[in-house]
Amino acid sequence: MKFPEVTTLLSVLAVVFLRGAHGWDAPPFCHSYDCPEFTVVNKYEDFEERAYQVSRWITVDSQGVSDHDVKAGFTKLWDYTQWDNKAGEHVNTHTWPALISTTEVEDGGEKHASLSFYVAPEDTVLPTPNDASIRNETMPACTIYVRTFSGFLSEYNFQENLKKLRDALTQAGKAFDSHRFIAAGYEGPWTLIGRHNEVWIHAA
Repeated sequence: MKFPEVTTLLSVLAVVFLRGAHGWDAPPFCHSYDCPEFTVVNKYEDFEERAYQVSRWITVDSQGVSDHDVKAGFTKLWDYTQWDNKAGEHVNTHTWPALISTTEVEDGGEKHASLSFYVAPEDTVLPTPNDASIRNETMPACTIYVRTFSGFLSEYNFQENLKKLRDALTQAGKAFDSHRFIAAGYEGPWTLIGRHNEVWIHAA
């Protein structure tokens, strides 16, 4: 085999590896980790419309969305992936995003919050959690409206961008679930610059 042919073969293998097993080009903000697969349907000035395929998540309920509550919930999920399960197995943590989901009751009163890690497609069978509050969930194929913002995710900048997304969707005449919203993060706390956060709202 000649050297040019070797170079070509290596290039092809690199492309296949980066595309992943399903032939999907994950966006740069996934940092070469597994992310839920989606197609961009439309791009607007203030948001993006995405069609997501079916995806799986590990989820735990949270008492709220304060820093303390979020840290406690994500610690439970992290411990589960690090052998704290009935099989004593490691679960792939090379996935993004991590989600903070909030659902409001329709009368505007009590809110329900939960935290989730994306499950890589190759993890077809997950070990049973030692903590009964952790569950496996499947998100069906759906349309999600997404607004992107930078910086460290906080309650303030999330609410600010949530309002901007809701206003933009209303102005664009989009029907959406006004009682459910999600914060999606793609970096750990050690990443100081170039952070990528998203607000997700499901289409109605």
